[in-house]
Amino acid sequence: MKNYTITVNGNVYDVVVEEGAGGAAPAAAPKAAPKAAPKAAPAAAPKAASGAAGSIKIEAGAAGKVFAIDAKVGQAVKTGDTVVTIEAMKMEIPVVAPSDGTVASIEVSVGDAVEAGAVLATLN
Repeated sequence: MKNYTITVNGNVYDVVVEEGAGGAAPAAAPKAAPKAAPKAAPAAAPKAASGAAGSIKIEAGAAGKVFAIDAKVGQAVKTGDTVVTIEAMKMEIPVVAPSDGTVASIEVSVGDAVEAGAVLATLN
């Protein structure tokens, strides 16, 4: 992943771009959050649904609010499957599995405020 700062019509955005395999363009929309936006409330203490976290972390690409939990602990997911959906700037941003695996824990609940880089879930 690469971080860029972009200015559009006087608005400054921090953008995280994921590099796709084989030089293909990423399927997900860019994840952007304005620098001037009010700071979200700190995330609550992690809630491990399974009692044991997995080795692969799924992190928020942007600050926002957890809109939906799209996968369950124990569910098998493939690379690119949506695990959690975050709402930021009235946009729904899917947070996808970085690799194939099984959901080991869900660390957030619907409605939680999260910062960019916060661990949302883990995979085994």
